[in-house]
Amino acid sequence: MKITNRSLHRDIAYFYVGLIKAFSFSGIILNHRQDWYPMDYTYETKPFEIAIPENEAALTDEYLANVTKELGEYDGHRVRDGALRVYFKESAILDTEMKTGKGTVEYKRKVPIVGHSMYLHKSTNSFWIWYSDIFGVAMLVIAVTGVLIPMGKKGFKGRGWKLAVAGMLFPILFILLFA
Repeated sequence: MKITNRSLHRDIAYFYVGLIKAFSFSGIILNHRQDWYPMDYTYETKPFEIAIPENEAALTDEYLANVTKELGEYDGHRVRDGALRVYFKESAILDTEMKTGKGTVEYKRKVPIVGHSMYLHKSTNSFWIWYSDIFGVAMLVIAVTGVLIPMGKKGFKGRGWKLAVAGMLFPILFILLFA
């Protein structure tokens, strides 16, 4: 098999086509996570009330684990701006008002396939980080070999360099204006 620019470009692209699609799809969803976040999709909400101690120091992990045991296994809590948020290991979150103890519990889950593919973007697994770095290098090879495939007036020396410069201007302008 003769290794040419075209065959290198093609074969690397074939190898990574699945990951390219998964990263592209999950990246688009991550860009819009304020509207819809399939890794933490609320599928059920119920009202819930707990007795809040008058002394906030009494609001301990043990106390909260005991008064919320029917909701699931306690995983932690925080108090912010007069509100208590309790986290559970089974993907549930309880939000209550500190004054009244009234609130809601939200049961969450990942949307199948979509929510799981987003894990690729967020994983800190060392194997996945190395694989992603190799993928990044492969994307650079695909970009460089792809630019060099066409020849003549439609190639890089013709109009290609102008489009490449225009494409690089968008991220540069974004950094200069918004970073």
